[in-house]
Amino acid sequence: MRLLLVEDSARLASLIREGLDRQGFAVDWCETVEGAESALRVNDYDILLLDLGLPDGEGLDLVRALRRRKDMIPILILTARGGLDDRVLGLDAGADDYLVKPFQTPELAARCRALLRRPGASLGTHLTVGNVMLDSAARAVTVADMHVDATPREVDLLECLLRRAGHVVAKPVLEGALYSMDAEVTPNALEASVSRLRKRLAAADADVQIRTVHGVGYALFAPVTADG
Repeated sequence: MRLLLVEDSARLASLIREGLDRQGFAVDWCETVEGAESALRVNDYDILLLDLGLPDGEGLDLVRALRRRKDMIPILILTARGGLDDRVLGLDAGADDYLVKPFQTPELAARCRALLRRPGASLGTHLTVGNVMLDSAARAVTVADMHVDATPREVDLLECLLRRAGHVVAKPVLEGALYSMDAEVTPNALEASVSRLRKRLAAADADVQIRTVHGVGYALFAPVTADG
């Protein structure tokens, strides 16, 4: 899952990004309202993590602007303003959740997962193709009810493919979902992740196939049944 963090404290932003990266999220970071607007125009994000007091404006103005133009990206406000009136103001402006600083990364990650599980959001509860199942809340993979150890990035990759089972997912789409903008990504990083995921699933006797469409991307297919 790819998130946009808007936070003017470089130190705090670094801590948040490191913590969420360990939880399996790819996080882009900018420091201003203008930077956030630019990033949102050119990238698709699953959640916006937004501070309120920014150098060039007020975070709530960005929330209101997004909602006015019917952009329904989940917004989680991260701020030191912890008063009841502040929380009510933020939620009434159109934010989906509100977390007061200081906070612990596990709670932030849990709130992100909860937002993504809401109806119409990026995560469902369970994704199943063939004998492969992903529990998106626990980020757990099973094959025929047997747990499969997988890295957070492999889980994200599997999720992208499961959500579009039977269809080719373009390489740029997968890379955008798995890596932040400034991540140091080698030219064959995606191919290596796909290869490891294939081996992991094969070792567990998964009955799905991940096929390479050369020059385009990858597709996950359900097993072929006797009915066709």
